Amino acid sequence: MPDHTSFHHALIVDHDQCIRCTHCVKVCPTEAIRIENGLVSIREDRCVDCGECVRACPQKAIDIDHDDLALIEHYKYRVVLFPAVFLGQFPERITEDQIYAALLKIGFTHAYEVEQPIGVLKNLIAQKVKQNRTGNPIISSFCPSVVRLIQIRYPSLCESLAPVKAPHDLVAHYVLEQLSAEGIQADEVGFFYITPCVAKITAVKTPVIEKKSIITGVISPRPIYNKIMAIADNIEPIDSMAMRRELTKEGIQWSLTNGETWWQRSKTMSVDGIHNTINFLERLENDQVNDVDFVELRACDRGCAAGVLLSQNRFLTVERLKRRARLYPNADNKLMVDGKPPFHHLESKLIANPVEPRQLFRFGNDLQKSMERMQRARNILCHLPGIDCAACGAPTCEALAEDMANGLAKMTDCVFISQLWQKEGKIAPLKAFDRMEKKWGIKRFDPDCHKKGAKNESN
Repeated sequence: MPDHTSFHHALIVDHDQCIRCTHCVKVCPTEAIRIENGLVSIREDRCVDCGECVRACPQKAIDIDHDDLALIEHYKYRVVLFPAVFLGQFPERITEDQIYAALLKIGFTHAYEVEQPIGVLKNLIAQKVKQNRTGNPIISSFCPSVVRLIQIRYPSLCESLAPVKAPHDLVAHYVLEQLSAEGIQADEVGFFYITPCVAKITAVKTPVIEKKSIITGVISPRPIYNKIMAIADNIEPIDSMAMRRELTKEGIQWSLTNGETWWQRSKTMSVDGIHNTINFLERLENDQVNDVDFVELRACDRGCAAGVLLSQNRFLTVERLKRRARLYPNADNKLMVDGKPPFHHLESKLIANPVEPRQLFRFGNDLQKSMERMQRARNILCHLPGIDCAACGAPTCEALAEDMANGLAKMTDCVFISQLWQKEGKIAPLKAFDRMEKKWGIKRFDPDCHKKGAKNESN
């Protein structure tokens, strides 16, 4: 079973680049980010790797921990797996055959789009929806950020998550089966997934619904995109149909908003955007959602087309994929093998372990102490201004009160309380300033004409 005591997180803060502007603090949907001792810190028990902080950072100070492309050289057979949204990044003058040829030119020996087994995956989901007896709709487990969000904030909904793995796992097993038939040993093969988002890195490094992922490495799409763009116009196209033979209309659109719902006959809903998802899960947990059989949730607006690691406009990506999908058949019309859809013999590889709750205890897991700290936080909140300015290093006054109740912050972290106490003579101005400088860093408040918008910005 997976280790539920710890998560790998793919977000790294470059403290030299960070100016502690609090953009990331304020946008984090799970309040996982704080300013502490002059540095940005990400609380691992709260983070779901949605990447909202990466989008918000004006300094590009939050980096991604992904595998280096050089890792592929350790394997004789190097299989690159990539989602359809990766192809949606390229201008339409560059063909599928050119992109596949460029991937092989870069150093991969095989290339496959991961949405090819969607025919068997959609049938499995439809079966789970039909068999559902939980009282709640089945929730898609496709988005790893959503799965982790449910684990820590909505543990009662874990049993409603569809127990199926991501399609890249099934494609990897399929390719390994084909290579084994050629006499190739498994330890000679490396599988490398080009990921559109941070959460899929964490899903490979510390899987939630399986013991260990079959994927060898996870690579950011931007360096691959740049390498392909540099050679695509001059490269000799190849016939790539054999490597995307089972791709369908549903597969190409699977990772987009409505990708898992438009083909279903049951009553479905699609929600995208992490904050919209949180609002929906609140309603679902409070029994305010009725007459729905299946829910597709995506942390990103427009689904994976808005993956934080992708570089192109998400709306253009969606339109490119929709136009491309028109050229492909429906999954139900694909050539059957013994009367069954392709990949059916590997269907068992898609069955995942149930998702275990990983509940976040905001005030500790000791019930009596937790109740005492909760009451203390409520009392503290009476004295805070409720402005939610994040000047204390926490995203909201309520979060600061929680930190204080847990012994992680002080009342004077609030700049308004600090000013009030100076006025009332409860704290000396020098001590108040020392406290603020400890929080935000030495010389943080010195004039700087090179900051964005200042007179020497570009110098």
